[in-house]
Amino acid sequence: MCVRSLQALKAKNFTYSVIIVDNASQKPVKLPKSLQDDHVHVIRSESNLGFSGGNNLGVTYAAEHYDPDYICLLNNDTTVDPDFLTHLHDNLKDEDSGGMVAPKIYFAKGYEYHKEAYPKSELGNIIWYGGGAIDWPNLIAFHRGVDEIDRGQCDKTVETDFCTGCCILISREILETVGMLDDKLFLYYEDVDLSVRARKKGFKVLYCPDSFIWHHNAGSSGGSGSALHTYYQTRNRVFIGLKYGSWRVKLTSLSYALRTLLNGNPVEKKAVSHVLSRKMGKQPYDKI
Repeated sequence: MCVRSLQALKAKNFTYSVIIVDNASQKPVKLPKSLQDDHVHVIRSESNLGFSGGNNLGVTYAAEHYDPDYICLLNNDTTVDPDFLTHLHDNLKDEDSGGMVAPKIYFAKGYEYHKEAYPKSELGNIIWYGGGAIDWPNLIAFHRGVDEIDRGQCDKTVETDFCTGCCILISREILETVGMLDDKLFLYYEDVDLSVRARKKGFKVLYCPDSFIWHHNAGSSGGSGSALHTYYQTRNRVFIGLKYGSWRVKLTSLSYALRTLLNGNPVEKKAVSHVLSRKMGKQPYDKI
């Protein structure tokens, strides 16, 4: 699905290669002949490195083999507009300070949270990400425009609190200055962490609506509300609050952690106990 859509990619004023990271899948990835191309390379990890580690493996491979100016992280559960990468590339190329940029992202048709609530003619035109915002007092990072029919309300290129890791073009300068995704997070909030680190170093974090793709939401994580989703979301939002928040946000994080330990479900309690005891990275969230 994703690789097939990339076959129609239009590259203007740059060259590219596609690196597929097989993150310890039970059946090793083998592309059909119709998708095999000199631009496409498959690399494999024998252990599940999570979102952060899997992407970092791909970034390292790209840096060693191609010495690129930019690296684009792209979820495998997406399909892309043929011009999406050209728009992202041109956006960053015009920036003096390097930076990182994410496109407008729609729910893939039929993958909307509330697909029955929209006219059928609008399916595929529902926003999943129209820029990112961090609500520090409530320890929440959220997508602007999510669940809204696209009527142009997110059509301005702007600086944003964070770029979503679903699709993000990152300059070489950022990777050399602030590093890659944090393996301690493993899954979720690693994009927020990288964006905050980049902004603290003076890089621009941008949203570019001229570039767009479609996301088959939660295609590889069990879906919103699953034990996996609940564990890593809960643990990592507390981690981010404690790491980057003001003293008020740190107090809020500790207060939230205490309330969760007292009143949360077993998965949430385990998540909070792990972050407080610094058990990060991949953890057994489903064995209570």
